[in-house]
Amino acid sequence: MRAIAPGKLILSGEHAVVYGRPALAMAIDRCAQSVISLGADDLVSFNLVDLKEADSFTLRALGDLKTRVQRNYQMFLTGELGIRDVLHKPIELFEYAFIILLDGLHLKFSDGVNIQTQSNIPIGCGMGSSAATILSLLRGIGHYFRVEFRPDWFLKYSLEAEKLQHGFPSGVDSFISLNGGCALFQNGSATSVPLPRLAMYLVNTGTPAATTGECVVDVKTKFERDLIWNDFEAVTLALEKAVRENKLEDVQQAIRENHRLLTRIGVVPARVQQFVGEIEAQGGAAKICGAGSVLGETAGMVLVMAEQAPTDLCKRYGYELTTVRGDPLGARIV
Repeated sequence: MRAIAPGKLILSGEHAVVYGRPALAMAIDRCAQSVISLGADDLVSFNLVDLKEADSFTLRALGDLKTRVQRNYQMFLTGELGIRDVLHKPIELFEYAFIILLDGLHLKFSDGVNIQTQSNIPIGCGMGSSAATILSLLRGIGHYFRVEFRPDWFLKYSLEAEKLQHGFPSGVDSFISLNGGCALFQNGSATSVPLPRLAMYLVNTGTPAATTGECVVDVKTKFERDLIWNDFEAVTLALEKAVRENKLEDVQQAIRENHRLLTRIGVVPARVQQFVGEIEAQGGAAKICGAGSVLGETAGMVLVMAEQAPTDLCKRYGYELTTVRGDPLGARIV
């Protein structure tokens, strides 16, 4: 049984979406996949190929893990733990996703199960790799146990797992990965938007020194009640209009303004600001696509909207450059 789920890009509205403002996001042609097969005895075996982590657990051990991480998350909410300390290691995120689906849907477990996951979505770069991997696992397990596919169920369990890693997830990563396409997302609901038809490039500036959860907490501390979120909303709505009308100049103008706002809240490192400035000097537009970083000089993925690929500039900065296209389908069995 093999399931895949796409990664995502937020075209506009990072951070603002946490405060109930809209975000424009799209699923992309990078995906995570989970392969589910019959296992030995009564063990659940996980093999995270990309992270080089593998282990096997009884249901009782998974139940103990569920209790522990839920307690840790409550301690995070009360300020007793940092978000990085809720999980002890990455594999626990997927163990938790499995056990909450099994418990939540009252699935009968008799034989063992093997779960192997891998992904071509860069990790920790704002492309929704954890949400996509969780959803590929949930979708595969659900089909393996012949559960009716109810998108609302899978969205719920995906978000339950996501909060252990990101603290206060908006839900946009899980929603886009589950449903595919492009959408204006706000307060848990979405309006479909046509996938952009303009040329887009992704530039990998490197894995951020701060996690998404740490960036969200830092921004929340400084800007939760700031009026800047009104400006984010206006830019996102302008970009949505420009995408619908397929107007490159209007899209670029909105992206430039979005970059200014992200810089103001402190999530665009100085070196990435310099890179974006050079893109703009060449007539293009660029912005970070995830939470960015409040530490270091790398910020994950940067989206570039330009008539030509910035190949020479990326070489000078030592950044990896690729093209990107939308995925209209979302999480699915293949």
